[in-house]
Formats: sequence, structure tokens, C-alpha cells
Amino acid sequence: MAAVHPLDPLTPQEITLAAHIVRNNFPGHSLIFRVIALWEPPKKELIPYLEAERLKERLPTPPLRIAQVLFYVDKATQYCCGQVDLAQKKVTEIKNLNGHHAYVDAGEMKKCEKACLDDSRVQAVIKALQLPEGAVVVCDPWTYSPDGMNDMTRRCVMCFFYAKLSPHGDANHYAYPLEFVAELSDELKVMQVLKVPSGMNDKMTTADASTLRPFDRAKIHTTSEYHPDLSTERRATVKPLTVSQPLGPSFQTSGNLVDWEKWRFRVGFNYREGLVIHDVTYDNRRVFHRLSSSEMFVPYGDPRSPYPRKAAFDFGNNGAGVNANNLGLGCDCLGHIKYFHFWHHTNDGVPTKMSNVVCCHEIDDGILWKHTNYRTDNAVVTRSRVLVLQTVITVSNYEYIFAFQFNQAAEISYEVRATGILSTAFIDRGDSVPFGTVVAPGVMAPYHQHLFSLRIDPAIDGYENSVMVEESHPMPIEDPRSMTNIGYITTNKFVEHETPLDTDNRVGRVFKIINEKIKNPVTGGPVGYKLVPHYSQMLLAHPSSYHSIRSEFGNYPIWVTRHHDDELFAAGEHTLQSTTGSGLATWIKSRKDNQPESVRNQDLVVWHTFGTTHNPRVEDWPVMPVEKMTVTLKPVNFFSRNPALDVPISNQADNKSVLVEDEAEKSACCGTTARL
Repeated sequence: MAAVHPLDPLTPQEITLAAHIVRNNFPGHSLIFRVIALWEPPKKELIPYLEAERLKERLPTPPLRIAQVLFYVDKATQYCCGQVDLAQKKVTEIKNLNGHHAYVDAGEMKKCEKACLDDSRVQAVIKALQLPEGAVVVCDPWTYSPDGMNDMTRRCVMCFFYAKLSPHGDANHYAYPLEFVAELSDELKVMQVLKVPSGMNDKMTTADASTLRPFDRAKIHTTSEYHPDLSTERRATVKPLTVSQPLGPSFQTSGNLVDWEKWRFRVGFNYREGLVIHDVTYDNRRVFHRLSSSEMFVPYGDPRSPYPRKAAFDFGNNGAGVNANNLGLGCDCLGHIKYFHFWHHTNDGVPTKMSNVVCCHEIDDGILWKHTNYRTDNAVVTRSRVLVLQTVITVSNYEYIFAFQFNQAAEISYEVRATGILSTAFIDRGDSVPFGTVVAPGVMAPYHQHLFSLRIDPAIDGYENSVMVEESHPMPIEDPRSMTNIGYITTNKFVEHETPLDTDNRVGRVFKIINEKIKNPVTGGPVGYKLVPHYSQMLLAHPSSYHSIRSEFGNYPIWVTRHHDDELFAAGEHTLQSTTGSGLATWIKSRKDNQPESVRNQDLVVWHTFGTTHNPRVEDWPVMPVEKMTVTLKPVNFFSRNPALDVPISNQADNKSVLVEDEAEKSACCGTTARL
């Protein structure tokens, strides 16, 4: 087997080998492989290898290559987790995970769609709706969020139904939500067909010919299409804008290793988190060990049954990696692009290539720094170049764009953009509800939230770090009559033990990750990076709700925990149909002697919960412009001066800007005199 880096995702050969080894441990049984992925080496084993690599010393023996394998035995009931030593070619551990469930993939969803549409009760309900001739019914399966009405030890799916009134394959079926839903068991059997409510006080009832009304043809409209074949109006005013780098890009790659403008890091990718950034250094100084988006929770705010079941953990339930787009198919990235490819597998354990799921490219980001000396009228300006590592996922109706952005001033930004199509619900014309927006005739877009958790595993000049909370306060007033009471100071407090923390813009609260042992030669204080959060509203669901119980990370914007190798996901390892708390708060409560662990001068992790409370606008329909969210990690007293001072000064010879003149200016330069 060819040598691979300890952080590289599994190769197709390793995936095949792991499946073969696990299959041999279950002779006579049929296995359904859900995950065959790298089990990242323990951090303590990984650090000596990474340090030798950074210092260009002789590399020690690399950590073992271990594959994590999640699989069902025979049917989707006996769920197991195994670890496979790929060098020794043996299974080292098998755990029974009964009561938990694997994520749901697109192949399973298609089977659910077919099973629902083939069911006789569903067909009878569709017939009762008397849809327009040529209408096509579309089934939209959702992972099931518990609401106390069904047994969650068996996996089940909620199926929402829509109609397409155009034969075009990309017609927007979300424009015609239908009046019923179905519950589907893990055996792909329809359990119930239910009529959904319309008005505020309506109730969910059984759906059959006696409870359903014919489709309201007055709902038919022409304004809800987005595909260019169906929505042909396009502006003719936009001229092409091309990104040109005549000498090629400024970054270099070797496998999954990226070097650019003093930055060096490794690109990782897995089925759940998608894009992961490993072993980040700047000018050969350690900065971050691992950066990833650990979870995304999308709870809907419509309290009427069956809509409380709409609350998706899009990473834990669906997987960011397995839903990643092939970015080579569209114009997702511009300029000189390096694509990264990774490998997944079928349910039979056969490797499948995921092409172009991460793009790496440079962008211009405006002015980086500038000063004009008004005495000499000399201006010095430097433009900002940013390296972008981007991945895009599609989860049913929504698209999410995730991008790590590295700049020349040693800052890292994490940008999330949400776009796509609103998940819609049935409503009668003339009805309205206080927890949703009517965006088209008979189309209600419910209020909902998107909550993300950014996991930050720091290594600020080393792996023993602390978190300092800084606030800015006015100085005490000695003479209230004085007109010079303008002073303010900062206060600093260390976080001693694992805890959640609140943001507070009233005192300018700043969260610094510092190394107390390394002093800045200018300030005399510790070196560090500060987290610039994306201020967001936290989870709105009541603490008694399943939404709240299942998404502990959504209650606070900042969490600080001690590093543990197996604590990667803010909502816990198993989120599909979970009914109890798991993740950040549960970990802290479950420490030895029920005491939170020390996080001062320790190997710690900082988690940032951020997102958007999305109360849809009509302008979000039929496809929404991006909603942008940005988190930044910014050096604070890490350097002795501006680290971007050495960036080349901008000049016209390189930029080749073109002067644009209006008609009056052209006439003036040619000597034409305007008449009065």
C-alpha cells in the first residue's frame, strides 16, 4: 500500500480493504456499509509527527491508519461501529449501536419516495385531490425529528408532498405544496397518511377521500420558476467579468498540502463535516490544529403537528460530505482553481469518487491597508489577496456554501452562505399564520433558524492555550461635572473551567485564545488570536422541547471544553431521531466527579454557535439570494507589527485597470463645446 499522510482521507484501496476485513468478521451475513472513513489518529500521537514535519526533521513512525466503519447487519436494525487496523488487516473493535441510527443518504431518500408514491393509500389521496391534468406529484422525504408521537428506536421518515404542473424536470415543485403527508417506516412501509392544517387553529387529521378537498386551481401561478428554461427574463446589462492571473496562481499544492503567502495547512474531508482544515501554521508558527464546521441545526417554528418533526441536523442526519456538490460543473469558483477530490463508497463498500468537492482559488478582497500623507499628497495602497477553500452542499431544498478564507494579514475568516429554495407548507388562499410568510398563492414559508457550530482546536504557538475574556468599560468618574470623563479601560478574565459563555456587545466582549507562556516582545503580554463572532440569536424553541433537548450547543454562542479525541460534533455522535441531550453540555456534565475540567493552560477547544433566524421574505422566493454569515479569527499581539507590511504595493502595471469615461468626458477631451 502506497504511503499516505496520517491526516489524508482513506484511499479507494483502503476503503476496499476495510470493507473486506469487516465482511469477513460476519460470515453468512449481508452488511450495509454506511461509513468507511479515516479514524483520525489520537492528537498525542499525531503531534510529534506534525512537529517533525514542520521543523523539517526526520519523521517518526507515523500513527496507525485506522478505518472507522459504521454498518448495518442484514437489515437496517442491527447497527454497529467497528475499527479496522489497515496495516495489521484486522478488526480491533466492534460496538453495538442499537437504538441509534445512521445518517440518511440520497439513495435511501429515492427509495422512500418510490415507496410512498407506490402506496395504495397515498395513491387514493392523490386521486381525491383531483389535480390538474398532467400534474406530477413529488415526494420530499425528511429525516424525522421526535415529537413524542412515534417510537424512535426504529428509523422512520416524514414524507411531504408537492405537485409539479410543468413536465420540465427542474420545475419548482415547492410552489405547489399539497395537503397531506405520510409517515414511512424503516421497512419502507407507509404507517399513516395525514391531512395537514391550513389556518392557525387547524389540526392534523387522517387523510382520505372524505377529509381532503379538490386542489384549488386558483393557486396556479407563473411567478415561482427559477430555472432559465422556465424563467427566461434575464438582464442584458451585465458584461463579462473575467479573473485573469497571467503568471498563474500564487499557491502551491502537494497532495492535500497547501502553501500560500506564509500559510501552510492540510485539506481534509469526511462524510459528515465535509471540509476540514488541519495543522495550520503561519510563517512556520503553529496557529490552529484543526478547524471544522461540526454541526448545523435547522429547527422550524411552526408548532402545529406534524411540523415540529421538521428539525434537521444537516451534518449528523444527512452528512455535509456526502451531499457536497461537484464544483466543476458550474461557476462556483473563478480564476485559477485547484480542485480536491475525495472518496466515499456504496452500501456494498465499493469506493466511489467524489470529484471537485473542494475548490481552492485566490480572490481580490479590496484594500488591505492604505495611507495618504496629506502633507505630501503621496498615497501608498496595498490590495488584499485572499485564498479561499470552498465547498457547497445541497440538502434537499437548501444550498450552503462553506468557505475558509486566509488573508495576508494572518487572519482566517469562516464564511457561510445560505441559498436555495425555501421549504414550503400548504395553506389555503386567504389564510395566514403568525409563524410563517405567504410567498405565493397557497405557499407558506415557515419561520426557522439555521444554527452552525464552528469547532476551533487551537495551537497558538503550542498546544497549551487559555481563553481570556476581555471587556471594555468606562473609567470610574471622580468629578461628574468634568467634561473630560471620556476614559475607558479593558478588564480581562481567564476562563478556568469548561463552560458556555455569552457574547455581549454592550461591553465589547472579546474572546482571546492565548498562550500565556509566550510573551509578545513589544507589549509584554501573551500572544494570541481573538474570535470575532457572528452575532446571532440563539435557539428560540422552549427548553422543554425536543428541539432544545437535542441541540444543546444552540443555547450559547461560545463554549470552551477540554480537548478529547472523540468529541468532534457539537450535538453528539448520533443525532438522527435522538431524544435525549448529547454533545457539549452533556460532555461537561459527565466529567469525572461531575466537575468541569480545567481549560487554563490546557489542550482546549473553542466552539462558536452562530447562524440566522430566517423569517422568510417574499424576496426569498422562488430562490433566495444568499444570506451571508462570517466568523473571523484575528491575531492579537501575535506579531510585533502589521504582518501584512511586506505585501507588495499595488501598481497599475500589474493591475492593468482601464479608465472608463462617460460620453460628456469623451466629448470634452476631443474639444467639443456644449451648446447652451
